[in-house]
Amino acid sequence: MLLLLGIFLSLSLGRYSNDPVKVLNVLLSKIGFDVPVDPAMVSIVFNIRLPRVLASVMIGAMLSLSGAVYQSVFRNPLVSPDLLGVSSGAAVGASTAILLGAGLATRQMFAFAGGILAVFVTSLVPRLLRNRSNMMMVLSGIIVGGFLSSVLAIIKFVAEEQTQLASIVYWQLGSLASILGRELLAILPVFLICSILLLLLSWRINILSFGDLEARTLGVNLRQVRTIVIICASLLTASAVSISGTIGWVGLVTPHLSRLLTGSDNTRSMPITLLVGAIFMLLIDTLARTVSNVEIPLSILTGFVGAPLYALLLYKQRTRLE
Repeated sequence: MLLLLGIFLSLSLGRYSNDPVKVLNVLLSKIGFDVPVDPAMVSIVFNIRLPRVLASVMIGAMLSLSGAVYQSVFRNPLVSPDLLGVSSGAAVGASTAILLGAGLATRQMFAFAGGILAVFVTSLVPRLLRNRSNMMMVLSGIIVGGFLSSVLAIIKFVAEEQTQLASIVYWQLGSLASILGRELLAILPVFLICSILLLLLSWRINILSFGDLEARTLGVNLRQVRTIVIICASLLTASAVSISGTIGWVGLVTPHLSRLLTGSDNTRSMPITLLVGAIFMLLIDTLARTVSNVEIPLSILTGFVGAPLYALLLYKQRTRLE
C-alpha cells in the first residue's frame, strides 16, 4: 500500500502540475470512467512520468535485491551490488559507446555487455587460480574493478572535453530523465526471471550464509547454487545500471533496513528488500526532479540520504557487529 501510494504521489508531482486530482482523473479515464481530463496531462502522465516512476521502482528493487544476495552469499554487510565489477564494466561500456558517438540505445547495450563481461572475467580468475572461495571472488572483483577504473580514466582522458567527457560524467552520476517505455520492456524479462528465481532460492541463500562447510554438510550443491545466485544478482545489477547509470548506496543500505524490519532470514527479508528498495528509489527520483529547477543526479541524492541512514543503521546494530 505504501508503494502504491508513493507511485500515485510521484505521478502527481512535477513541473507542469502538482494536482493529484488531475492525475486521478487521468487514471480513472483510462479504465472507463467519464471524468474531465486535461489532454496535456494525459500525455505527461503516460509518456513522461509513468515510465520514469516504473523505472525507479524496478531499478530500486533490482539493486536492493542484488545487494541483499551479495551480502548473504559473501557474508559481508559492507558488500554492494558492484562488488564483482558490474558497475565499473557498465561504465566502461557506456563510456566507449559515448566515445564512438553512439545513440542512447547502443549506449545501454554497451553498458549491459560491459557489466556482464566484467562479471565473467571476475568469475574466471578464481577458476584459473583453482581457488573458488568467497574471499578469492571478492579479491578478483577488486582487481577487475580497479583495472576497469583505469580503463575508464583513459577513456575520459581522450574524450572531447565539452561534449563526450560531460556525457560520461553525467552518466556516471545516474539519471532517469530520458527513460522510455521500451527500455523498461527490454529489462523486464531479466527483472522478473532473476527476481523470482532468487526469491525461490532464498532458503538456500540462508544456508550459503552459514559458510561453505555447513552448506556442504546440509547437502547443498555449493558451486551450483552460488553460481546461479551470483549470475542472477549480476544480471539484475547490469540491467539496472545499463538504463540508469551508476547509482550508489541503494544496494548497500536497503538490505540492512529490511533486515532491521524482518530479521536476517532471507525468506522473509528478501521480499521486503524488493519493496523497500523500490520505495527508496522512488523517493530519491521524485526528489531529484522536484526539489530544484535543475534535475539533480541520482547518486548525489542517494549519497546524501543513504550515508546518514547507513550510519544510523550501523548505530542501531552496533552490539550485533561487535
